[in-house]
Amino acid sequence: MQDIMELIKNKDPEQREFHQAVMEVMLSIKPVLDQNPIYRETKILERLVEPERVIMFRVPWVDDRGEVQVNRGFRIEMNSAIGPYKGGLRFHPSVNLGILKFLAFEQVFKNALTTLPLGGGKGGSDFDPKGKSENEVMRFCHAFMSELYRHIGPNTDVPAGDIGVGGREIGYLFGMYKKLRNEFTGVLTGKSLNWGGSLIRPEATGYGSVYFCSEMLADNGKSLEGAVCLVSGSGNVAQYTVEKLLDFNAKPVTLSDSSGYIYDEEGIDREKLEFVKTLKNVRRGRIKEYAEKYPQTVYTPVDPELDYNPLWNHNADCAFPSATQNEINGKDAQNLVNNKVWVVCEGANMPTTPEGIDILHDNGVLYGPGKAANAGGVSVSGLEMTQNSMRLSWSREEVDNRLKMIMASIHKTCLEAAEQYGHPGNYMVGANIAGFLKVVDAMLDQGVV
Repeated sequence: MQDIMELIKNKDPEQREFHQAVMEVMLSIKPVLDQNPIYRETKILERLVEPERVIMFRVPWVDDRGEVQVNRGFRIEMNSAIGPYKGGLRFHPSVNLGILKFLAFEQVFKNALTTLPLGGGKGGSDFDPKGKSENEVMRFCHAFMSELYRHIGPNTDVPAGDIGVGGREIGYLFGMYKKLRNEFTGVLTGKSLNWGGSLIRPEATGYGSVYFCSEMLADNGKSLEGAVCLVSGSGNVAQYTVEKLLDFNAKPVTLSDSSGYIYDEEGIDREKLEFVKTLKNVRRGRIKEYAEKYPQTVYTPVDPELDYNPLWNHNADCAFPSATQNEINGKDAQNLVNNKVWVVCEGANMPTTPEGIDILHDNGVLYGPGKAANAGGVSVSGLEMTQNSMRLSWSREEVDNRLKMIMASIHKTCLEAAEQYGHPGNYMVGANIAGFLKVVDAMLDQGVV
């Protein structure tokens, strides 16, 4: 494993997030490698950490002033051993090759856990939709797809949305794909309901995270009833995490965006949540406007001088990091422990640093890793693909029930794998081992390709 880490660091020294994601998996799967020497003999690890394909391209487009802008586009097709590549597109200034490789690597194991036949991929651009007009977003999406279309397809690679890519962007991307390929297929997920989308898809990641948390708590004789919950982010994942927490009679008290966070001790109820949905999804405003609307709320702007996030420094029972990677560091994790939080369930991808994870485990905090806890989004994307293939639409109840069943299955799979390999109750180890075994056994079956 040391050799593998040295290999990827020497090849790509600047890709720190990718190194972090690989290291987390490598540490978890050591007992599997010790019991199955064939994985080392066939160089499975060396093959696993190399994407099957990396696509990088320029995206020239014209802004509203008539000036040409140029962004960079990516698609990482990481692993297709168990199905077509599946994973989101992220439009954000922070997007680079290293971040997308980490996301694609995580996606491989997440998708393997869903019980659905899906490989792993990820893509996006350093384009920032924030502050752009509708026409500018449309022109960029059309330009982006005019290159990407030749690399994707319903049986090859099926992108979805991620940060900066919602229903609006998926619509523009699909429109250009349909025009260029002259076909109407389920090549993108997260589509609008009236042209091939699935009910529950926007809600799926947030709902799934809460379902997974509920399974964790039930296994430990607890429930979400009356639990005070810290939630970061204010996009789809955070919004629908709050919505499902309210269904479980929990009390969410925080939300955030890149400018700061709000703490509402009275709780974010359904009326307040509807305001947030309008604020973020329609008006595309900032979370500080929540505090202007509800004066009892405390708004705290981001302080770049702080080496911790004060959002995680409130008395609570549960934490749902639902914003971005590495948002809970060691100090944040210790603050969660000090404030008596007893479960952390990740709605974002890799939001907790290795130091933070160790602190949570050492203090007996239940920890649901993102590749298991936030797999609800890609699960319902897979269900959307199924509905597209069958040319039908399932009811909200049917999709939601399937989502619950998938999250319960992921929870059970993680526990069983952790138990089998000597780490009972460790969801991170269980998720990594279960996902790893499914993928690498398929790779062995298919030979050296």
